[in-house]
Amino acid sequence: MAIEIAIETPLQDDVRGLVKELNDTLLELTPPEHCYHMTVEQMADNDTTVFIARDNGLAIGCGALKRHDGAVGEVKRMYTRPSHRGQKIGARIVERIEALARNEGLKRLVLETGDRHPAAWTVYERAGFSRCGPVLDYPDTEWSVFYEKSLA
Repeated sequence: MAIEIAIETPLQDDVRGLVKELNDTLLELTPPEHCYHMTVEQMADNDTTVFIARDNGLAIGCGALKRHDGAVGEVKRMYTRPSHRGQKIGARIVERIEALARNEGLKRLVLETGDRHPAAWTVYERAGFSRCGPVLDYPDTEWSVFYEKSLA
């Protein structure tokens, strides 16, 4: 089966369900005050591009590029359903996000992830991201791990 990844609107029922799963998963690992969720409505803003991975039409993964001032892009809303983990879907979504960011002339990608997400760290580190201090306006807390990658 070929997994297809495409830019889609998050304002679809199956994508809303996927994002709810993502939020529920994050809330199992991180206190709510340290979860920085974007709603699907926020994900649909013009400054954000959403990638959806599908397996025979079923939404099984997502990720987004949110643009910030200073030619900075942020990797957001990365998730792969447990049934499809281990197939490098997250890595493929990160590749798509990075390619879009480079194509648009962004100079740097940043992200915030949780302190209990070692599988995510592996995806980002394999993609060339390095750990760094707090990015954008995120607080420096024990619950967050930050990454950056120069595109210059």
